[in-house]
Formats: sequence, C-alpha cells, structure tokens
Amino acid sequence: METWAGFCPIFHLSLAIWLMIAAHAPQNAKAEITCASCASPIQLHSDKLQPLTRTSQAEEADTLQNIRVEFRELGFTEQNAGVDVEYGTGGSAEPPHFLQNASLDKVHPNATSAPSGRDKRPGVDESEKGEDGSVRRAKRSVSDFARFGDAGALEEDRGSVLDGHRQGRSDSKWSREDGRANKRPDERKLISNTFSLTGDSAHNHAVVYWSGQNSSVILILTKLYDFHIGSVTESSLWRSTDYGSTYGRMNDKIGSKTVLSYLYVCPTNKRKIMVLTDPEFESSVLISSDEGASYQKYRLTFYVLSLLFHPTVEDWALAYSHDQKLYSSVDFGRKWQLIHEHVTPNRFYWSVLGLDKEPDLVHLEAHTPDGNVQYVTCRAQMCTEANRNYPFPEYIEISSLVVQDDYIFIQVPTSGRATYYVSYKRESFTQTKLPKYSLPKDLHIVSTNEKQVFAAVQEWNQNDTYNLYLSDTRGVYFTLAMENVKTTRGIGGNQMLDLYEVTGIQGMLIANKRQDNQVKTYITYNKGRDWRLLQAPASDLEGNDIHCMLPFCSLHLQLQMSENPYLSGTISTKSSAPGIIVATGNIGAELSYNNVGMFVSSDAGNSWRKIFEEEHNVWFLDKGGALVAVKQPSVPTRHLWISFDEGREWTQYSFSPVPLFVDGVLVEAGTENQIMTFFGHFSHRSEWQLIKIDYKSIYSRKCTEEDYQTWHLHNQGEPCVMGQKQIFMKRRPGNFCMLGRDYSRILSAEPCICRAHDFECDYGYERSVDGNCRPAFWFNHSMVSRGCSLGQNYFNSTGYRKVVLNNCTKGVKEMYTAIKQQCPIRPPKGLLLTTKDGKLTANLGSNVTFLVHLDEGDSMRTNIQLDFGDGTAVSYSNLSWTEEGIKHVYKAAGIVRVTALAENMLGYDTTTLYLHVTCPVEQVQLLAPFVVIRNKEVNITAMVLPSHPRTVTYFWWLGNNTEPLITLEGSISYTFPTEGIHTVIVQVAAANVILQDTKAVVVKEFFKSLLLSFSPNLDEFNPDIPEWRQDVGRVIKKALLQISDFPDEQLLVAVFPGVPTAAELFLLPHKNQSGSKKKSEVELEQASDIIVNALNQNLVEFELKPGIRVIVYNTQLTLAPLVDSNPRHSSSAMLMLLSVVFLGLAVFLIYKFKRKIPWINIYTEGSQEKEQEMIGSVGPGDSTSKITLSEFSSSKELMEKELEARSNRGVGNTCESTREIPNCTSV
Repeated sequence: METWAGFCPIFHLSLAIWLMIAAHAPQNAKAEITCASCASPIQLHSDKLQPLTRTSQAEEADTLQNIRVEFRELGFTEQNAGVDVEYGTGGSAEPPHFLQNASLDKVHPNATSAPSGRDKRPGVDESEKGEDGSVRRAKRSVSDFARFGDAGALEEDRGSVLDGHRQGRSDSKWSREDGRANKRPDERKLISNTFSLTGDSAHNHAVVYWSGQNSSVILILTKLYDFHIGSVTESSLWRSTDYGSTYGRMNDKIGSKTVLSYLYVCPTNKRKIMVLTDPEFESSVLISSDEGASYQKYRLTFYVLSLLFHPTVEDWALAYSHDQKLYSSVDFGRKWQLIHEHVTPNRFYWSVLGLDKEPDLVHLEAHTPDGNVQYVTCRAQMCTEANRNYPFPEYIEISSLVVQDDYIFIQVPTSGRATYYVSYKRESFTQTKLPKYSLPKDLHIVSTNEKQVFAAVQEWNQNDTYNLYLSDTRGVYFTLAMENVKTTRGIGGNQMLDLYEVTGIQGMLIANKRQDNQVKTYITYNKGRDWRLLQAPASDLEGNDIHCMLPFCSLHLQLQMSENPYLSGTISTKSSAPGIIVATGNIGAELSYNNVGMFVSSDAGNSWRKIFEEEHNVWFLDKGGALVAVKQPSVPTRHLWISFDEGREWTQYSFSPVPLFVDGVLVEAGTENQIMTFFGHFSHRSEWQLIKIDYKSIYSRKCTEEDYQTWHLHNQGEPCVMGQKQIFMKRRPGNFCMLGRDYSRILSAEPCICRAHDFECDYGYERSVDGNCRPAFWFNHSMVSRGCSLGQNYFNSTGYRKVVLNNCTKGVKEMYTAIKQQCPIRPPKGLLLTTKDGKLTANLGSNVTFLVHLDEGDSMRTNIQLDFGDGTAVSYSNLSWTEEGIKHVYKAAGIVRVTALAENMLGYDTTTLYLHVTCPVEQVQLLAPFVVIRNKEVNITAMVLPSHPRTVTYFWWLGNNTEPLITLEGSISYTFPTEGIHTVIVQVAAANVILQDTKAVVVKEFFKSLLLSFSPNLDEFNPDIPEWRQDVGRVIKKALLQISDFPDEQLLVAVFPGVPTAAELFLLPHKNQSGSKKKSEVELEQASDIIVNALNQNLVEFELKPGIRVIVYNTQLTLAPLVDSNPRHSSSAMLMLLSVVFLGLAVFLIYKFKRKIPWINIYTEGSQEKEQEMIGSVGPGDSTSKITLSEFSSSKELMEKELEARSNRGVGNTCESTREIPNCTSV
C-alpha cells in the first residue's frame, strides 16, 4: 500500500519550481500517490527527478542552472506534521484538511512529499533531488533575459499611476467585453521594496521562512548545492525584522565557516528555530529561542534525515537518521535518546491528542532481525524492549503503517490478495471490506478528516486510473464513489490523481474521469453520491456566444497543482472565499491541453466565465476578497493583475521596474499587514531578489455592513446541499474595502428534509439504472449478522446509508436508515480454517497458529473443536476463545490432516486443512552404480538427512533429458539406452532448502569388475570424504597401470565409502570396437588375468605417505566373470555354471578350514558385506536361472554403516541429531 494524503493542505511548505525543464525530466513514474501541494490533486510520486547540471562559466549563458526556492511560514502545523506541513494564511492555500500522506502501499523512501509533512534532508541517493528532497527550477540565462526584454518594455507603457483612491472604469481596466488590455501612457504602481542577497549569486537553493502571526521576522537560507559530490558547499543565513525591507547576514553569529544544510522551526512556538549543519563538514545543530537572533551549537552523533515535531509540546521532537534509527528529544534538540533501530522511513508518528493515553507515545514501523516488519508503540523516552507494545499481533507489510486522525491502517503480507486492517479510535483492528471483486493491486488513503475514510483503489483491471471509495464512520465498509479517475503525469514524471476538493464548501469535489477513451470533468456536491458535467461559459472574452450543449460539450478543468506550493497551480479555491473557483481548462467534448484558458466561477461551479486566454498563477488577497494574477513564471514580468469583483474586471499594476523571473510568491503570511513577497532573479548572473509589496494602499477603507451581501449555495437551483441550506456573506463585487479580521463567512445553515440524494448505497449494494440501490451479485445479506449472538441486536441494512456529515432530518430518513433487529439463530456455516501467516507449511518444532473463521452461526454458542492431526486435539466452548489463534507445535515431520468442527444445537460444519510439517534437509547423497549395462534397469537412490517420509520432493535429471522426473520417493528405476558417460543429477527440496548431488554413470555393452581390498594401515588414514576416495582411486589406478599395459581410459577404480576401505575395479571395452565383440571379450579376460595374478602376488601397491605403503588385494579368489548384456545359450554358459558350483564348494571348504590356511586374510563383517558376486554371461532372454550383478548392500544399510562409522563426528540439526554423510555414491 503506498502513501497518501489526498487533498493535502495547500500550504505544504516545500516549494519546488521548474523552468523549461520538461524536456530534461525523466518520464518514469512510480505509482505512489501523495498530495501535490494544496487541498487537491493527489500526487503519485515517481522516481527522483534528474537535475540539470551546471556547466562551466563559459557555457553559463546558454545553459540553465539549477535553482530551487522554498517559501515557508513558521506555524500552523497540523497534528502529526513536521515542518513541511506548516502553512500560512495567504495565497490560495488553506489550513490542512487532509493531514498527511497516508499509504497502505510500499512507498519510495525519498518521496518529495513525505508522510506527515516531514522535512527531507540530503541522504543516500538524494543528490538528484536536492538535499531536502524536492525539485528545483532553473535560472534563466542572459540570452533568455534578452529575449524577453522587449516584451517587458512594451508592458511599461500600460496603465496609469495609482493615486490610492477608488477608480471608476477607465482605460486602465478591462473586462470580459474588452477582451484584452490596451496600451496606456501611464501605469498603476504598487508600493514595493527590492532587496538583493549580495554575494549569493552562485547559490542555487534558497528557503524563505515567514512566521506570520504578527511577526515581522523573515529568515532566508541560501545554499550552493554541488550535484557532483551531492552535498552543500556554501551557505548563507539572512534575517529580516521589518517584513523583508532589509536583511542582515547571520553567518558571523553561527560561525563564518559553518555550512548550514537545513532549517526547522517549532510549529507550536515560532520563536524556536533549529538549524542543522551539513554532515560533510560537521554534524551539529544550532538552536535559537529568539527567532534566529542568536544561536547555541550542540554536537550530534548521527545525521538527521528528517524531523517530526510534537503537535502540542514545543520542546519534543523525533529525528530520523541515515542509518534508519529513530531518536527523541525533550529539550528541543539539545540531547537525543535512541528510540528504536531499523525503523522504516517516514513511518513514525506522534500520539494523537484525545486518542492516545500518553502524549509522548510514538507509533512506528520497525524491522525484526529476521526481516519481518512490526507495528510498535512505546513512549519516547522509555522505549526499551520491556516497555514496547505491539498493537497488531501479526507481521505487516513494509511501509504500510499509517496513523491519521481517528484511524490506524496497516496491510498484512499475504500470498494472495492484499489484505488491509483498520483500527478506529484505537480499538482492535478490523479487516477492511471493499467490494468482493475489486481485487486491489494498489490502495491509498486520500483523507480521514471528515469522520470517514476516502480511499483511492487501483483495481486488477486498471493501469492509469483509480476508483474512489468512501467508508463508513469506522473506516471498515467501503462503497464506490467514482470509477476510473484519471491520473496525470506531471513535470519530472510525477503522477497525480485528477481529484480536487473545493475548499470552503463541504462535500464538493471535482474530478476528471476517463470513459470511452475520453477524459471529462465532473463535479459533485454530496461527496460523490451524484456527479455531473460542468456547464461551459455562455460567451468568450469578446462577448461572442459559445455554442456548447451538454452532454456533448462541456467545460473541462486541469486539476494539477504546481510542484511549487507558492505558485498557484491550475486550480485554486479558498475557504474564506466560498464559491469562488479559478482554474485552467478548455471547452469541448473532452479534456485537452491545447487552446486552454483561465476560467472563474463565483457560484460554486454552477456557472463559469473566461478571464484570460493564457495561463496565469492566481492567488486570493485580503482573505479572498480580491484576486491577484501573474503570468506563468516561464517569462519575466514586472506586472500583476488585481480583480475586486470576482474576476469580472482586472486592473494592471507594476511591482518592479525590471522584469523578474518569479520563482515564488508569498501572499498574506497571517499578519494584519497587507504584504506580498516576490522572490526571483533579474538574470542568471544576478543576486537573489526579494521584492516586498505593500498592497494596502489599493484599499480606500475597511468594509462596513453595507459592503457585504448574502449568497445562497445551490446545486443548479437546488438549495439543499449536504442536507442543509447554507447562506454565506460575501463582499459586494467591486467594493475597494478591506475585510475585517473577524470576518465571518457563513451567515446561516438550516437543515433540509431528507430525500433520496442524501443517501448513498451501503456496502454490498450497487446503484442500478433506475437510481435505486440493489444487492450486488456477490453480496450475502446474512453475512452482516454473522458475528451476532442470541439475545443481541444488529442493524439490518436497507441498502442505503446516509452520506457522512449530511445534516438532513426527517423525510425519508427513517425509511432508508438501517433497522435494528434481534440476532437470528442459525446453524454454523462457512467454517474456514487457515494458518496465521496464510501458509500451508510449518517448520518442525515451531509454533503454528491456526485461525478459525465462521461465516454464519451464533459465535458465542458454537462449540469449536480442532484436531491437529498428530493425535492431539482441543475444544472451545465458543468462537471468541479462538480470536487470537490456536497455537500448536508439531514434533514430527510429515503431512498432517488438521480438522475443525463447529457445532451448535442446530447443526454443525467441518473443514479440513492439510499442513506440511517440514524439516530442512542437511545432506543429500546420490547412490548409483559406477558402471551399468545398456538397456538393463538399475536402481538409483537419493539418501537425505534428516529423513522424513513424504516431506521431500525429488527432482531427477537423467542422461540428456531436459525435463526432470519429479517424485516423492527417494528411489527410482531407470534404463540407460545408449553407451557412454551419463550424468545423473538429483535435487532435493524440503521447506526452503534445495540440495543437489551429481554422479557420472558409465554405460557399456559388457565389462569385467574386481573387488579390491587393502592392507589394514590404509583405514587409519581414511577420513571418509569424497575427495579422499577420488584421490586414492586415482593412485590405485596409477599403480595398476604400472603392472599392465591396459589402456588408461578403459580402467576405472571406484572406492567405496566407509571402513574398512574397499574398492571396485572396472575393466571396460574400448569405445570404438574395431574388431568383433568376441575379440573384445577375450582382451578383457586377458587383462583381468594379468591384474588378478599381480594382485595375488602382492605386486600392486602405492605409497600413502613416506614410509607407509599400502598393498592392494583381490577380494575374489577366482577370476571375475564377464558382465554382458547379450543372452548366450552355449556350452560355455554351462561350463560357467559348473565353474560357479565348484567355486561355491571351494569357498565352503576355505571357510570351513580358513583358520588353518595361513595365506588367507581374515576380514571384518563389514568387509564381507562389501563383497559382491559377479554375474555370468547371461542376458534378459535366458529362461534358466540367472546370476545377477553383484549385490551390494542396500542404500539404507550403506547409510546406516556410514553413520555408525562416523558416529564420533556427528553433525547437529535443529530438527534431530544427524551425522554427516560423505558426498559419494556406490551400488
């Protein structure tokens, strides 16, 4: 879930302005939704913007330089908001209606607009955004200035001198009938004062702070940010005590060599200021308690990335460090104490007044050592492990914790659908209910401030649109408000949701909806219950009629906000000027970005007028009593336009003798002094320019009662809006009087009689074509009462619910209101058994938590039984005992059948879950014969430790097969069809572990083999590992080649695992048999005779170590028979059988009298088990009894012997005690 504060406050304090940067900004976007800058479009942040880089001095004239400006007012911080949430009272801004960005989705940690309005500082990978995380705009070059110079000169001739008195209609004004202003010999001028920040022309970043609230102090921090090294290299701190008329440099008071990185102001006491130094030079904080007049320096042991001040206690603050640690201070940053490590960025919150018991409670999202994420609460100065609480018992998704107003939101990690939970007023968490098949892939909390949750959901079949949902008061049940709301890609690739809340009028929203490949603008007056198109103006600026008929033609508005909150964006409203909407848009069949103009509505969107042919930034002056307009900042200007009659007439004023590239405007900073501040540059080489404008002189007097008129809010003539008739008091258009400080906007509000449009469809119901709410096909009406118990009551929905904050009374209210009924008695139905983590696997010896859910039935009178499938079971008298889950520990691995039974007097229901209890595999050993006969079936076995039947999956790759053979058993039979060397690979998967072993198998038509034994001294040096066996086999082979001229490639020696040490010698025919097969067999017989004779005479030996020689013996007393794949029915076969009989008799006699024969070595029982019998020259077609290939010990026996031989070197396991098995195989 990613983060949102949908209709964020318009005075979001980071100001980011871009000039001519669209061509340079990347277009990649990330679906992260947050607020743009003010009370409207929700912004979906993209990846960081790529800044323009400054070139050499010689290239400056033709290259844009990165310059970033911020205006901040010191105050008006909302709950849980850091300094970036401070806002002022001027411009088009409003106090925050939507407190902070809130997300239930993963959020980019370096998002420009951080949740809770935290100030962002430079950190890892932040260099591309600027050190505080917001975008920059470019200074203009000399050539740019020259290009626009003539235009500015032409404008100087317009207007007449302002004499301070009210003017009648003259040549200095124009109206919609005039179409445009004419040239004038004189122009009106505003009283202004310009101040240059001398010496800071190289600085490319500036932040302006104005405390407002009758304070005359303005602070400006300018910095030179080096994009190549990603840090600040120079800084200057300026301070004004006369509203910006003059400024003094403060560098001497903070240390001339101190490089400042960021400035924070306490939201509850504007006199307290905290300035951070750049950590590349030193890590310190400078603290002032007198509005920046003096400072004290304190060392820091960490690098602050963001700060979050307490909403009510001025000295309390939280600091987030670059290494994901959260600190708290109770003395305004002088001392810091660690709260928690591994905290998710921007996922920490102060307590909410009136909801949390302790004012110093901190909500945070932290990572556990095993990589999971938890919701943690603790007190700021007492956050030890013993004092931490975990309000939500399960793990949550990363970056999903949102603490906002009455609600706490989290998302739990699930393998299927996204699952969200909400806590209302700190009650227990409840799963949110969206329509059953919305299947969200992205969900964002837009707002929570009006006693309900407004959410935007991107559903499974949406890519660039979102659906809007409204919840009930508790934030649990969501119903659809609008489908397919458009998103817009802004500058730098940012995406914004085209949705705007009209401030000052409750329940009024404007949205752009995509439908049939067209985007149209819609407006609602009842929080999304009903939407309609906007009526286009009746005439244009010249008075010509506009023929635009609904629904084929309408007015469409751009709903994007400027990334700079001190440029107005494309739409502006103000609560102190209810009903006035100024926006950029077009007239036609759909929204377009061509042929746009500026439009204004004075009656809350019922009718519109066109005011400019070009785009302008428009602000509200004098608490909304006047409008001021400035051209877009892409061109320099020295004029502004002011209207006193809601945009009908505009007067041009000059505010600067030289055209200014306007980087930002600060309007009405909460003081009684009518002051605007323009911030910008005259050229790319000029200093920063601050122009203070006192517009008080344009008013002739203060307003009296005769200067006001009433205005009735309506919706196309319907006086009842949100269930009430509202009458507002507004200044009469055209009056040049100044509004009083105690100006009241709402004159009266009278409730209306409830009608159908005051009710929206309840959860599980959808609006049909006839306008009525009918049950959705997936909705089960009985589910509403499923948590109900006998003797209790529940509210049976009529399919409707009253729009939240609608004030209507009587009328149809009783008919549409949910009916209170007694809980019905029903048998159990819809019993569901799951594990807490949603998985069907569990580790042996670990806790497994089972959750039991019942759709229908009296939960308080239903008995629950749970059989764990391992011989144990539990029983509960009612479902409430199982709310926290039922825990169990399995002591044996395997697949268990877990059964749940719910039963009451009316019936029962059962459900079953098959749980795989696994133990990680430690070792795998592939057992396969070294040499096999072509087209003869052989057994291949994989031995695993620890061994638990049917909990392991085996993947076999045999020969040249490209697909594996998958089995649940550790043994297979296989026939190799061709000669050669074949690779056999087995992979063993258990739990989250996959192990592999590989063996090479030689496939031949026939071969001969001999069993070998060794003098006992070899066993003393046998470590029983595969590498040792391979090396010894290579030495034995070398020794055999010295007494025989048998080809190297036809000789194979395989040493068996375990002790006493034994081996097998294979004599293979030549790969390319040039002669007959009979000849090859004779050659093998001859080679075998030579080797056997040498072995019997102790001629084969090798040196293991200096002075230690090992003799190789032939375990068999007679020559080994030939192993062949062809059947033979001849006298030689009979002779061979007779030979075997005599051989058996000889073995019996030797065994009987073995102690009397001195040349026979006596072997242990283990060595006897390793001897193998050789088969005769028989084939599959023989009807007579056959002599099989030498029978080795079974794979299980081999494993047991190996474990016994290595019992003293056992390897422990979390599941059970095991012994290491060498990676060697044999059959």
